[in-house]
Amino acid sequence: MRSYILFFSLFLITLFTLAQQTPQQPAAKPLFKLQEVMIPVRDGVHLQTAILTPLKQTENDQQGPLPILFRRTPYGVPEKPPEEMPGSLKEFAQDGYIFVIQNLRGRFKSEGVFNLSSWVDLKDPKATNETTDAYDSIEWLLKNVPNNNGKVGMFGVSYDGLTTALTLLHPHPALMAISEQASPVDQWMNDDDHRFGALRESYDFEYAVMEQADKNKNSHFDFEIYDTYEWYLNLGPLANINAKYLHGSIPYWNSSVEHPDYDTFWKKEAWVSQLHASTVPNLNVAGFWDQEDPWGPWQIFRHAEENDPQHTNFIVAGPWYHGEWQSPKGDSIGLIPFAGHETAREFRENIEAPFFRYYLHGGGEKPQWQASTFQSGSNTWRTYTAWPPKEVKPTNLYLHADGTLSFNAPGTDQTAYREYVSDPANPVPYRQRPISPTYPAGDWRTWEVADQRFVDHRPDVLSFTSEPLDHDLTVTGPLAANLFASTSGTDSDFVVKLIDVYPQDAQRNAWNADEGPKPGQYAQSLNGYELPIATEVRRGRYLTSYEKPAPLIANKPTEWTIPLRDHDHVFLKGHRIMVQIQSTWFPVIDRNPQKFMPSIYQAAASDFVPATQRIYCSPDLPSHVILPVMP
Repeated sequence: MRSYILFFSLFLITLFTLAQQTPQQPAAKPLFKLQEVMIPVRDGVHLQTAILTPLKQTENDQQGPLPILFRRTPYGVPEKPPEEMPGSLKEFAQDGYIFVIQNLRGRFKSEGVFNLSSWVDLKDPKATNETTDAYDSIEWLLKNVPNNNGKVGMFGVSYDGLTTALTLLHPHPALMAISEQASPVDQWMNDDDHRFGALRESYDFEYAVMEQADKNKNSHFDFEIYDTYEWYLNLGPLANINAKYLHGSIPYWNSSVEHPDYDTFWKKEAWVSQLHASTVPNLNVAGFWDQEDPWGPWQIFRHAEENDPQHTNFIVAGPWYHGEWQSPKGDSIGLIPFAGHETAREFRENIEAPFFRYYLHGGGEKPQWQASTFQSGSNTWRTYTAWPPKEVKPTNLYLHADGTLSFNAPGTDQTAYREYVSDPANPVPYRQRPISPTYPAGDWRTWEVADQRFVDHRPDVLSFTSEPLDHDLTVTGPLAANLFASTSGTDSDFVVKLIDVYPQDAQRNAWNADEGPKPGQYAQSLNGYELPIATEVRRGRYLTSYEKPAPLIANKPTEWTIPLRDHDHVFLKGHRIMVQIQSTWFPVIDRNPQKFMPSIYQAAASDFVPATQRIYCSPDLPSHVILPVMP
């Protein structure tokens, strides 16, 4: 969880390996001096730390005292300085910083135990955690790194974003600004490990193995079957992961299956519950299609907003997968282009670098907005003085039993419901098969923008579609679904997907009309594309209480409130809106037996049963999606 392996691997390749040089080329002047140190923290543990100090490139370069930009990671630190400036640091380097990268305790050469945990107990003076380790490390750096100006900033994506965000709970006085980017905050409620208590099976398992199988590397589980959908289906009940493969060797996985409900273990993990003020200027960054940590940055933003008299709490969001804003360009996601915008570079040049420049160098201006987004659909940068904007109007979009969507509520003459059979033995795949392992690489990064036609018209997926829009429809802010649904079982999941359906002539063919498409090229088109905008799952056993699960009453219509997160998107004129509903999303979400069990993780193969699911569309039970419509 909290992973950002692809970006970090590219970062390491660029930053920490020496480029091949031909004999004819003169050796480039080194950009940085690298020093590796072992920083002591309060309990005597020493943390492996790399310090990159910039070197003068010309005699005219000014080398006055510089601020420190600090990043704390579980993924490894550089062994060599870069020969070329990494793209993700280019904008920072123009202002001048001492870059410091530190391995977390228990990772690689850092001493101590890596618990893969966000627990922070500020009431215990003897406790050590990521918050105290950051505080102690900053104290050491200020005293021991030459030519620093006494100001420190922190930034990072995913786990590195988490270690950045945790400083908000007890920041060092010299910590002048941070940018948490895609930080998780509550691993049971949302982000990496769960979605409102529904286990993200493939991700939680594969990430725990990656980070706890070997302290000296990032491990990848060796699947003996090519299609991981088939592997997880053949695996059967979750208990078989330990019984057949891990044998109790991965502590975090053990904790996950030992704590199925929202108990003390997970509430301690939910560090954001301790945050109630903007303690350090913070540039939160979120991706609308972040496949790992889409929820945490918004929660940090909202908790810090509870007390922010100096207006130092900001958020930036864009149409990005996990960490895409630190990629070289960010000019598209999957097949979806951004109309010539290089959103990643634009973010770093126009938002990230100026933010740190203002707080660490005293140059430029403080942001005049609270939220800045790159709005999908219109492909434009937007700024807002408040989030969500005060002018948005919550508007109901109703599901009708004839398979249509409209802003008109169901009439009395309409059929009361639509139904389907959900079979755990034949779950709906969350992306097109064969499904690659989560890491390394593969299709994991962009699955949230995948064309949903691959499941449309499955008998266990209901689709509701609007007429083509006669005007642009802008939705800005938090979305939600209110379903009225029943199941013939005593437990169930419902997955809701809000989709932007492109016209059949959305773009011209990219091939010669006489020659036709090359193999595989026909599918590389936006014509008729079903683009997910917001997707989420709710687990029935937790509808009334996250702490104490309870069975559903079979065949009784029940209201399901399903948050669909924050977005900023324009459904363009001529596009249609679609809502898809299903009860399995495999293997990114574990299979619900559809029969209530004290713990799903202890279910046997015989406990998994088919169930008939009904979605009600009547005046008394009007299932709908709530859109924050901008005037």
